[in-house]
Amino acid sequence: MKSKIINWGIIGAGKIATKFATDLNTVSNCNFYAIASRNIEKAEAFKENFNANIAYGSYEDLVLDPNIDAIYIATPHSFHKEHTILCLNQQKPVLCEKPFAMNLEEVEAMIQLSKQKKTLLMEAMWTLFLPHYQYALKLIESKHFGNLTTLEADFGFHPTYNETSRVFDKSVGGGSLLDIGIYPVFAALSTLGKPDSIEAEAQFFDSGADSECEIVFNYSGSKAYLKSTLLAQTNTEALFHCERGTIKINGRFHQPSTVVLTDKEGNSVTKTFDCKTIGYSYEIEHFNQLIRTGKTESDIMTFDKSKQLISTLDTIRQLIGLNY
Repeated sequence: MKSKIINWGIIGAGKIATKFATDLNTVSNCNFYAIASRNIEKAEAFKENFNANIAYGSYEDLVLDPNIDAIYIATPHSFHKEHTILCLNQQKPVLCEKPFAMNLEEVEAMIQLSKQKKTLLMEAMWTLFLPHYQYALKLIESKHFGNLTTLEADFGFHPTYNETSRVFDKSVGGGSLLDIGIYPVFAALSTLGKPDSIEAEAQFFDSGADSECEIVFNYSGSKAYLKSTLLAQTNTEALFHCERGTIKINGRFHQPSTVVLTDKEGNSVTKTFDCKTIGYSYEIEHFNQLIRTGKTESDIMTFDKSKQLISTLDTIRQLIGLNY
């Protein structure tokens, strides 16, 4: 099993699937075996572009293929629960794109079925597996510059408004919070943990999706200032202010980047990381290893981490009045 070639299937043939498939083809001992789209022509084109073995015009057909060892779900947020359950019912290991689902209730149902079927399930929070992010986490955990006192993290870009686009479509979970705000929120949870209290306010598009969200996490002795916006291009950085210095992940902090360490005297050093892929390869390699060793839950992106993340997003949505 240690060298077993893992045959992957991908459900959904959009932008995120394109990035994932690009990196999937760089990982050793695995194979991009099948792609599924509700549009067979789109699936066939995707198959040709990424040298997959088979294209399917239905998700059900892909899930029933006995040759598939792992499935990546790359459909819009609102379909994550449905498609995860479809896979788990056939005991197919699932790597589901973030956010795991629309709310805690859905996530708990997915996890419950994973445990019942004894089948691997993991949220695809790729940032957590990236070398630069792991490096920053270790510095913070070891208190390299002392205690973390303040976090500032943002994610913003300015797409052309189009109500038919998934990004602006509230019915599929569109808007800034679930799409990109999840990254600053995760940065806070992964370094400071669950906040004592949360403050949040938002602006909205005519579609009802949130256009911008500003959030403050309050802790005993520290704060996190977080922002997501679809109204402006931002630096998309994460700055961890500690007692004796600052750890800065340069933009875009959620993807492969550099880390700048600045001590109290103002001396800086920049750490670079040799990442030859878009960055999805790291979570793919981890997931492959989980399959080969018979695991049903990741020891890195655990169920508890996913539940904490979605429950925090649920709280923020309540505070800003965003209901799906």
